[in-house]
Amino acid sequence: MQKIRKKIRIIDWRKILLISWPFLLAALVFLSIQFAIRNPEFVEHYYSKRLYPSFAKFFSSFNNLIPFSLWDVFWVLIVLLIISGLVLIAVKKIKPAWFILRTLQLLALIYSLFYIGWGYNYFRPEIEKRIGWESLKPDELIFRSILDSVITYANRDYTVISSADYSKIDSLVEESYRMNSIGLGIDFPNGTRRPKTMIFSSFYGKLGVSGYFGPFFNEIHVNSYLLPMDYPFVLAHEKAHQFGVTSEAEANFVAFIICVKSEDLRLKYSGYQSLLFYFLKDASQMNDYKGYLNKVDKNVISDLRFRQKYYHNLENKKFSDMQTAANDIYLKANKIEKGVKNYDQVVSLVINWYYNTNRNKE
Repeated sequence: MQKIRKKIRIIDWRKILLISWPFLLAALVFLSIQFAIRNPEFVEHYYSKRLYPSFAKFFSSFNNLIPFSLWDVFWVLIVLLIISGLVLIAVKKIKPAWFILRTLQLLALIYSLFYIGWGYNYFRPEIEKRIGWESLKPDELIFRSILDSVITYANRDYTVISSADYSKIDSLVEESYRMNSIGLGIDFPNGTRRPKTMIFSSFYGKLGVSGYFGPFFNEIHVNSYLLPMDYPFVLAHEKAHQFGVTSEAEANFVAFIICVKSEDLRLKYSGYQSLLFYFLKDASQMNDYKGYLNKVDKNVISDLRFRQKYYHNLENKKFSDMQTAANDIYLKANKIEKGVKNYDQVVSLVINWYYNTNRNKE
């Protein structure tokens, strides 16, 4: 009788373990995140520089064999599973408690795998510390000087980019990453990167999403509705995320450097044109803003106005606002304090880069 009771007790413990292990894993990940937030150098040394590159190499080598987006398919399957579960509850094939438990287990696993596979990179030191920059306080004179330079280079490098160039552009972006990886504190090659088109490009276009990185499968995604003039910059931005750059401002900065350091005119123009958008946005409050606009070549101005109108017509205001709000919450939850405004902080990073580059030359 005692042996039978022991056996029953063992079976009960096994059941408890089978039910609870996703939650235990999520709890351990949550605790490790609290440690990571307080120890960015530890994250940089052991995760970003050692563990994550192994994950990136494994998953990217696998996903590159698949021509379509595994990330998009994954979320479609999740939605279908939830709908199927609700239908089965309605026809009384499964119990609501069982469905809720399995859903919570799935969410716990998704949470854990997200951080283990990529998300801990959110807690590494900022790029200024990784590269060894001296921080520069806001200075209007330097801002104006760099704005002038960006306008000059955008005017100089103006060119027309075609979607027929995409394959070549991808190769050029990869080459620029190889050449500039050390200066940017990036571990090249970090696996491989095959750009994939979003399966639901039209829907993402309504949300105002031009590209994204799928961390579960280490995938680079670009919207098929993206304008060719933006393709090199957006592609370089999403590849920056694959290299473990989580901050949107840092990914924008890396994309800018990768584009303008290339010898190819298409990359250069995309880089300067994209950066000019952010600089003019910051300059719009200045009294002599129109004077700067008048310095921009008519072809470049035409591109900027066309892209603004094009994406505005593509977006659905309600969907876009919802996506922006959700992204803002997501970024702030991962210690990106400015939320979606983090994208605009690329201006400060570029100013710091110019300052430190010129200081080093001196």
